[in-house]
Amino acid sequence: MAGVALAGTRQVAAGPRAAADGPWLVELFTSQGCNSCPPANAFLGDLARRQDIVALSFHVDYWDYIGWKDLFATRATTDRQRAYARVLKQRYVYTPEMVVEGSAHDTGREPAVIERLLSKAQARATRRATPALARTADGGLAVTLEEFALDGAPAEVVLALYDRRHAIPVASGENQGRLIETVNVVRRLETLGAWSGTAATWTVADADLQPGRGAAVIVQRADHGPVLGCNKLEPMVAG
Repeated sequence: MAGVALAGTRQVAAGPRAAADGPWLVELFTSQGCNSCPPANAFLGDLARRQDIVALSFHVDYWDYIGWKDLFATRATTDRQRAYARVLKQRYVYTPEMVVEGSAHDTGREPAVIERLLSKAQARATRRATPALARTADGGLAVTLEEFALDGAPAEVVLALYDRRHAIPVASGENQGRLIETVNVVRRLETLGAWSGTAATWTVADADLQPGRGAAVIVQRADHGPVLGCNKLEPMVAG
């Protein structure tokens, strides 16, 4: 996938923020085949409009057998949820599930619960390893982290490239006849590398960022541990 120029668009480089100012990460694990997911999808849409939140939808594939194959589900996104279930000592995976800052989870169907989990995460975080994100001259994505004292376990830097919005008519299964709307649907997920806390830069030459797409970078303890920082970059149509 080649990088493209952003003719006729404007964008804002996502610079690092002050310690403990965020942004904060909310990950929704969802499925087009799950009839209890639409309220959580809608709430994630509300969160996605906030500048202090990085909100991502991960579509899982384990409900495909009940009559509708989710068009955006991948093994990588499903594996991410299963890894969280292991780390957070869940007995099973479920949808909808919102994971807040890699450290707590709930269904996402009651906004007040997620807001409380965000408040708790914010109270615990005295500093953040917030990456700066910017477009490069040739259409790639540059990710920069300043020096940060990790104080213990190593960290990793994870890239999520996503589509800003989809509305999919579902023809079968539990949501038959419904138009399922989802936001910030992760289409590519990869680890950019391990991070020791020293100043570092990564360049993603084929990020393919354009209006209607976005990039998020997550810094978290290795093996799906707590989130240390995150940021997003979303090109917008000029005007």
